[in-house]
Amino acid sequence: MKVAMVRATLLIATLVQSTFGFIPSIGIPSSSRIGLHLSSLTEELVTTDKSPSGDWELDCYSRPVLVDGKKLWEVLLTDSTGSFRYCKTLASNQVNSKELRKVVENLIDQSDTKPRMIRFFRGAMFNMINIALSELEVAGKPSRCTFSLGSWLEERNKNVYPNMEGFKASMIPANARPAFFETRAPIKLPDALRGEKYAFVGLPLAEFLPGGGVTDENIGMGRLCPVPNDLPADSFVSGIVILTNRAEALASWLAGTEVVSMCCDLRKRNLIMETDIDTEYLMARLNDVQREEGAAFEEGKENMAGLHFISVQKDEDDDPAGFWLLRNLPAGI
Repeated sequence: MKVAMVRATLLIATLVQSTFGFIPSIGIPSSSRIGLHLSSLTEELVTTDKSPSGDWELDCYSRPVLVDGKKLWEVLLTDSTGSFRYCKTLASNQVNSKELRKVVENLIDQSDTKPRMIRFFRGAMFNMINIALSELEVAGKPSRCTFSLGSWLEERNKNVYPNMEGFKASMIPANARPAFFETRAPIKLPDALRGEKYAFVGLPLAEFLPGGGVTDENIGMGRLCPVPNDLPADSFVSGIVILTNRAEALASWLAGTEVVSMCCDLRKRNLIMETDIDTEYLMARLNDVQREEGAAFEEGKENMAGLHFISVQKDEDDDPAGFWLLRNLPAGI
């Protein structure tokens, strides 16, 4: 798989299906408001025909719904492919690491595909989640690479919570970024990992859909996030190609950093790579021409619900040493 450069300008870097036991389901019709009471808080499991993954994603947080005058709390669990979605509501006095550990442990016991890693992005709940997962035989990883979970939360904010009795739109931050740790100032990328050149590029969305040319088999050390269902089939996905003679080393490093996204800080004229839960790396400075292309890149991401990609290659005609399809976590989740 070769990444064709569409309208690309090179930048010389000046800086750098699982089977679970039956769990009662609470369906939420979209056409009516559903009233919940503390005595009726329960759990729901939905499975799909997607291939199961050992990479699970977890959230435990309050939702924009009041139940008997108190915030609704939920535990959400899914995997990176979305082969299952599990939701359990909690009473406020159950929001603790012991209860969360029991919820996760019970689901693991019922699952044929055991998790090797559970990612969580919610910085406000870091201590509780970290303690709960530390008592299980699975690696807990604070990371914003919770793409499947982010899409699910986006759906619930749009289609589920507003149809619940007690929904409070004012409890959803209007334009806030997802609640994780405050990111630090960008760190200069180590000299040995800098790309010699960068390019803003584009690929048809069809390349990432079933039957397309980009698959798990030809992305090197990379990773593909789920593609939102409501994007125009004839649209293009914006991306950045990093060209370097050290492509294998850089791809290997990226694979270990939980790369989340690439973004252009147009005010400061910086090309930034975001990783794990709170880290940013300064990849390059942008001159006037590059800043214009960076603006187009950011506009492309916005038009595609945050979807974009990174490809690490030795040159324009080489296969990627690593390719990552990424998506910015939705705001307000």
